[in-house]
Amino acid sequence: MTDIFAELTWRGLIHQTTDDANLPAWLMTQPRTLYAGFDPTADSLHVGHLVALMILRRFQQAGHRPIALMGGATGMIGDPSGKSEERTLLSADTIGANVAAMEAQMRRLLYFDSGPQGAALVNNYEWMSRWTYLDFLRDVGKNFPVNVMLAKDSVRARLERTDSGLSYTEFSYMLLQAFDFVRLRESFGCELQVGGSDQWGNITAGIDLGRRMGHGQLYGMTCPLLTKSDGTKMGKTERGAVWLSPVRTSPYAFYQYWINVNDADAGRCLRMLTELPREEIESLDAARAADPARRESQRRLAEALTQLVHGPEGLAKAQQATKVLFGGEFGALTENELSEIFADVPSCELARARLEGEGIGLLDTLVTAGLAASKGEARRKIGEGGVYVNNRRENSIDRRLTTADLIGNSIIVLRMGKAKYALLRFK
Repeated sequence: MTDIFAELTWRGLIHQTTDDANLPAWLMTQPRTLYAGFDPTADSLHVGHLVALMILRRFQQAGHRPIALMGGATGMIGDPSGKSEERTLLSADTIGANVAAMEAQMRRLLYFDSGPQGAALVNNYEWMSRWTYLDFLRDVGKNFPVNVMLAKDSVRARLERTDSGLSYTEFSYMLLQAFDFVRLRESFGCELQVGGSDQWGNITAGIDLGRRMGHGQLYGMTCPLLTKSDGTKMGKTERGAVWLSPVRTSPYAFYQYWINVNDADAGRCLRMLTELPREEIESLDAARAADPARRESQRRLAEALTQLVHGPEGLAKAQQATKVLFGGEFGALTENELSEIFADVPSCELARARLEGEGIGLLDTLVTAGLAASKGEARRKIGEGGVYVNNRRENSIDRRLTTADLIGNSIIVLRMGKAKYALLRFK
């Protein structure tokens, strides 16, 4: 079997384990079943989930069986770990829709066939919904000492705050997640839970509950949270989180996020998130140190992750969209995709009626769009070959824009020089 523990160690994916001495050998003796949990608090996974998902994927490729646990029940409460305030509670319908959306994304990263390594996708709502409150307290809660919960850093930190406490609802979260481990041990023979470093308290609580309920030795392993070199969370932009859903974050925006990763973070991301072999990653490290301006590490990172999450078609579209910024043909890019590409360039709205008939003069439009200070400057730039309509050079000062120039139903892109763009929207 592949030495998965050594692989994870080299990639910097092990933060803490419950048994450093014995876990590596235990993983080598036979295929094991492990799980990671995901609370469906949104209708998409985001970049922060990628670390745990890739760990499950690596275990599966090494011959083990992964379980992706959807928190249909725990998601109704919200994990207090690492949170300073209580989460807004979601409705059952919203959580159900979120679970379905996240499941579809997970199937791109894990294979769910019926073989011994085939992943299982389960929802803890399936078993928690069958319990009555009194039965759960009697049969499960009696095995969970409150002092164990109070000793956890995630709980103690919230209880010590003077400006906010911890509701009984959130207080119960740890017990519900601990029981997940017990339930998966009973149904799947699962003996290992993995999660982010902020899940240490929940993981060890599950191990303790399993021992008290007679399920023997269980193991836990945490991975580092995905953070930048300055300690801030990775996967955040001015527009919000970087999602795995192409509707929430387009393949182009996803690709661009990784292209723009700092040099100090590129090597860590290559190790933690991609499946590139060690030799290639170390070669990229050396190339980055010798000539960081080439940004070869970032390009490979963006390629590998975009193809993994969005497939070859998504990567091709992202690369085509990137070329557009450097004068490439628009090809089959849609109106929405162009709006995404040029979201940060100046734009102006014009009446669509102005394109009818003879259309609107290019000289006037360049001034209106702010690309030229005057018609004289616009005339000169056209004469120099520095004006483009939809990335195609325009040589005529008499050029008029018409509906034939529209991309989709409403967009025309103007460019002056190499990188001075304006987006025209016609309504």
